[in-house]
Amino acid sequence: MMTSAASAPIAEPAQAAQHAIGEPWLALAGVGKRFGAMQALANVDLTIRAGEIQCLLGENGAGKSTLCNVIFGVHAPSEGRMTLDGAPYRPQGPADALGSGIAMVHQHFSLVPDMTALDNLLLGQARGMLRRREQAERITQLSQRYGLSVDLHARIDALSVGERQRVEIIKCLMRAPRLLVLDEPTAVLLPDEIAALLAVCREVARQGCSVLLVTHKLAEIRQVADRVTVLRGGMVVAQSQQPASDMERLVRAMVWREGADTAVVGTAAPAKAPPLARPRRASEEVLQIDGLSVIDAQGVTRLDNFTHTLYRGEIVGVAGVEGNGQSELAAALSGMTRPTAGRFFVRGQAMQGRPPREITRAGVGIVPEDRHAHGCINGLSVAENLFLNRFEQFTRWGRVDRRAMAARARELMARYDVRAASEAVAFGGLSGGNQQKAVMARELTLPGLVALIAAQPTRGLDVGAVEAVYGHIRRARDEGVGVLLISSELDELLSVADRILVLYRGRIVGVCPSGFEQRERIGALMAGQQA
Repeated sequence: MMTSAASAPIAEPAQAAQHAIGEPWLALAGVGKRFGAMQALANVDLTIRAGEIQCLLGENGAGKSTLCNVIFGVHAPSEGRMTLDGAPYRPQGPADALGSGIAMVHQHFSLVPDMTALDNLLLGQARGMLRRREQAERITQLSQRYGLSVDLHARIDALSVGERQRVEIIKCLMRAPRLLVLDEPTAVLLPDEIAALLAVCREVARQGCSVLLVTHKLAEIRQVADRVTVLRGGMVVAQSQQPASDMERLVRAMVWREGADTAVVGTAAPAKAPPLARPRRASEEVLQIDGLSVIDAQGVTRLDNFTHTLYRGEIVGVAGVEGNGQSELAAALSGMTRPTAGRFFVRGQAMQGRPPREITRAGVGIVPEDRHAHGCINGLSVAENLFLNRFEQFTRWGRVDRRAMAARARELMARYDVRAASEAVAFGGLSGGNQQKAVMARELTLPGLVALIAAQPTRGLDVGAVEAVYGHIRRARDEGVGVLLISSELDELLSVADRILVLYRGRIVGVCPSGFEQRERIGALMAGQQA
């Protein structure tokens, strides 16, 4: 019998242990899912055992999110069957899945932005709103137990991306699920936060709860995976019960291409490109940032006197634990936030306080950290999103030449590996990774591009797509573009950047050369310590 998710109290983790560790619990046999003529999943066989951490690996568009949504009741399978405890499992929606002990953290947040974190966590709990203090104390204890602390009284729209993700995870853990489905949960977390989340996974698995973890990060798979299933083209193409030793085979299965002699094998961190040796002259300055500061509505200094010069043909990385000013830096430089103090110049032209359109016209490409809020319009087509910042290229006498736009869009989609049925489909129908590649394609092909501000450009991308994105960024660098790269992936920064700035509490606390030998020093600076 399914219990009502609306009245469920905060459960204790031990309640999840209802099966012997290793006992099959959820099974999928021949499961397929079609959306019109598109076959998203085909003949998927998958078994999830009690107390295991099973990782789901695959390229963007391979069907991972669709499979998770089928398990969670968001989509009904078009064919095949699912069994839970040996009985047919046919959830009519997420409420049924929750009642069966399955909880899911989605790629995209399902939080109410103008409500507090606590109110979001208590939504749907009939008695929760009447016992706020007691519930807040219990939620605080739960979050502290797993290292997922968050300001419960802050509004969601005032929290960083990583903090919002913690709220989503806490919301699931409150129900002590028997299966925890995590769809790219670490894509928005920093190294310490990732370690804490993986510890959460290990602890809930130890107590009998299964974990289905969708991730592109091979280091995470090596650390926690008991088994790995690889999807390609909506089908299971490889599985392993010894993923740490089978990693190369699994990655080859994920990225194999028909007709290719070899497949790309590697980690999320791309290979280091040789640094460019070039003299520094004032004429090569493309972005000068002078004392940029941002103070929020509560009077808290988020960005404090940020001063730096970006030159043509270099990649400068910005590292730091999330919430230390990176988001405010990107927002100020893109025109989304007016700085409290300071100035910045693009090729000598003052741009502080200018709207995003003027900054774009000055030759600055912007890849925002939250593509859904600031980087795209889901209801428009792929082609329209690719040219959001330059419709005038295809406009004559007040009319848009749709045929020319479509042709150019197809060229960019092929060049940047944006996978969609056509350029005319709605942008919201693309996988998260393909949406990100489309945003990258738009900004890297901006006419007159001299500087690129890229915030978390590989968030949600698979191994092959990460390498492709950094290949495009390196190419832009080699063509003379200055790149300011803000990333939570320290290994990626160490691999691709020419030098790295470290932010702590909104201030630059160190400037380091790139290279993996700098990892310990940068990590110490990120933690507020002197290396």
